[in-house]
Amino acid sequence: MTPELKGTAQLTTAMMLSGTLGVFVVESGASPFNVVFFRVLFGALALGGYVTARGWLRDHGFTRRTLSLAVLGGVFIVFNWVLLFSSYENTSISVATVVYHTQPFYVVLLGALLFRERLTAAKAGWIAVAFAGLILVSGVTPADFGRGGSYLLGIGQALLAALFYGLSTLVTKRITGVRPHLIALVQVLVGIPLLLPFADFGAMSGTGWDWGWLVGLGLIHTGVMYVLMYAAYAELPTSKIAVLAFVYPAVAMLMDWLVYGHHIGLVQALGVPLIVTASLRVTLARRPAAAPAPRTAAHAPEAASRPATPAACEA
Repeated sequence: MTPELKGTAQLTTAMMLSGTLGVFVVESGASPFNVVFFRVLFGALALGGYVTARGWLRDHGFTRRTLSLAVLGGVFIVFNWVLLFSSYENTSISVATVVYHTQPFYVVLLGALLFRERLTAAKAGWIAVAFAGLILVSGVTPADFGRGGSYLLGIGQALLAALFYGLSTLVTKRITGVRPHLIALVQVLVGIPLLLPFADFGAMSGTGWDWGWLVGLGLIHTGVMYVLMYAAYAELPTSKIAVLAFVYPAVAMLMDWLVYGHHIGLVQALGVPLIVTASLRVTLARRPAAAPAPRTAAHAPEAASRPATPAACEA
């Protein structure tokens, strides 16, 4: 098996696992804050065990600046999860996931706003197309604004989650020379003290077998999934990563239909290809050509140092 074929299999598996995340969240029966607290707790154990076994803690590569950036990115990513899981409750896994997949557009807009990154007319046009698709997918009508209600709140939560994800991506893009596994470990460790005041341990006393879903979120969706993704990123071009990213929302919608009987309507479905096409066009926009650096063992940490909130839009 070639390295690229192996990377394709790894990233496809990771995105399929990500697509099942919503079911784990809902089936746990816990509040969003409790779900995320135990996800980061068990996820820290999984990632910590992995990086310790690989011996990466000794030469971690963090400086005071990059560690501070990783912590800040962790704050954004943790509250991104809280908002996304809250959106599941108020809309559905399908709608929340597709709305959440507007993340790449926030990265472009925030980059232009905060760091004066170039925003071309073409990118602006595709972002407009994506948000037209978002309006269709959300299924929000003028009447919803008059009535308010949980559905409109859920759409807002998914959009805000995508914004937080975009902020985390911009922050972690500025971390170099550190393996992404270590950045992710810092991010989940940050979530433990951050969410401790919001966790309701009394509500967990009758959880019983539902603990399995919470452990799964940490071990599978944070440990195994992240390891697979970062291994794949070292072998795959950006174009293939961008395309395979859409396995995640496809599987999420399929699981939502199979397990809960939820599906988006015909008009909502018309918005999906608009978001997918616009996302690919923005993600794969041409960049100035640069001479490739030689891939040697000495460059391994830098080559592996992709953002801990990657372009694949994991949840």
